Amino acid sequence: MAEAPLLSVRGLARSFYGVRALAGADFDVMAGTITALIGPNGAGKTTAFQCVSGVVPPDGGQVLFAGRDITGWPPERISGAGLVRTFQIARGIPRLSVLENLLLYAKEQPGEEMWAALVGGGRAAARRALARALAIARRLDLISVANQAAGALSGGQKKLLEIGRALMAEPRLVLLDEPIAGVNPTLAERIAEHLRSLRAEGITFLVIEHHMDLIARLCEPVIVMAEGRTLRTGRFAEIAADEAVQLAYLGARI
Repeated sequence: MAEAPLLSVRGLARSFYGVRALAGADFDVMAGTITALIGPNGAGKTTAFQCVSGVVPPDGGQVLFAGRDITGWPPERISGAGLVRTFQIARGIPRLSVLENLLLYAKEQPGEEMWAALVGGGRAAARRALARALAIARRLDLISVANQAAGALSGGQKKLLEIGRALMAEPRLVLLDEPIAGVNPTLAERIAEHLRSLRAEGITFLVIEHHMDLIARLCEPVIVMAEGRTLRTGRFAEIAADEAVQLAYLGARI
């Protein structure tokens, strides 16, 4: 019996002011992969992320995650189920430190309410969250800037913080939106190494990225979208040689 996908998207549709961004997209993400979602500008990739993660409700279609129908769930419920997304522009609070930003996204977030200060369970949750935040900061090479304001980080460090934010939610699947956009080549390769290591530990990734050299080295399989639909799925070499994919990229070889 074939293994079921961790994420299965069927017939996903979404329009904005009469313009179709998604026109029945279908794709699967298998557990233990770093899967790429690519396509020309306007293909519907980001809208697919928005609908899958609950930021925007789809007009139609179905999203199954770990065997459950999560179509139309609110983002916090989807995140709690283990599906988390990052954003191309880091969403951290600039004036808070790196560590404080990580703590904001702890799965057990006790906050600053009075009960959390008085009840032992709240204190225990806070200790666990702090330990996890420190471990993630260390893991992502952010420990040296853990007490530095997030707004003072380099572009690459902000990308790492965005990944760390997702990891704080203890995800099974992370939707990564352009994780190396604007990052220098050395740090981009370091981010790729982190993703490989995290995959080896059981985290699955679906990645939107325009740097095809990274996609070729890091991702398998590759899903190509065009005009709001899934065009092709396969290995990068197969995708790059496909005439329909080349046409979708306005005749340019990728």
